[in-house]
Amino acid sequence: MLNAVQYLDHQDAAFPSPGQALEEPNGLLAIGGDLSPSRLLQAYRHGIFPWFNDGDPILWWSPDPRAVFAPDGITPSRSTRKRARRLGWHYTVNQAFEQVIAHCAGPRASDNSTWICPPMRQAYLNLHRLNLAHSIEVWEQNTLIGGLYGVSVGGVFCGESMFHIRTDASKAAFWALAIECQRLGVEMIDAQIINPHLLSLGAKSISRDTFLHQLAELRDKRVDWAHWQTEGRFDV
Repeated sequence: MLNAVQYLDHQDAAFPSPGQALEEPNGLLAIGGDLSPSRLLQAYRHGIFPWFNDGDPILWWSPDPRAVFAPDGITPSRSTRKRARRLGWHYTVNQAFEQVIAHCAGPRASDNSTWICPPMRQAYLNLHRLNLAHSIEVWEQNTLIGGLYGVSVGGVFCGESMFHIRTDASKAAFWALAIECQRLGVEMIDAQIINPHLLSLGAKSISRDTFLHQLAELRDKRVDWAHWQTEGRFDV
């Protein structure tokens, strides 16, 4: 029997099992519902995330395979290290979330569209205010030049998007994320859909079943992102 996409309503936050997701398009699981904090948290705790274009219904995904990183296995390239040190870059955590998501929502050089539409931006701002979504900011003096944001689920950080204004600044943000995840005790970074860029950064492709098993083991781990605002320098 072929899997069918389930339609969600606004009353019930329950999702179908990720194993019911379609093979084509890979991982499409459900349509509809809302972007309330409770539904988003329920989704991330079960390996599901929203991804849709502005004006379309909300689409929920759980792809197979999954792209993941181990924080202690992330090593920046020599060029990223040299550039960050030479230009005196530093990074902060949770000090400019709204600016970071605004940059991430901006059009790319090769594409004028964005999937981070106004409802999505507001949804993640709401999560940030609940200490559930977090940002890494990279600065050149007082100018924000790169960053990323994502959602914390216990011992897992679910990365959503990153941006750069200066060459290598998003890679530096990812390096900073790895440093802070190790300090906090985060054991896995979820990067969702595997692609060549993520592979170049050291991502591993694992099956959805393996990912869901690891997520279930880590999602209730106590990790104190709340009020975690720190500043670091790229001098290691």
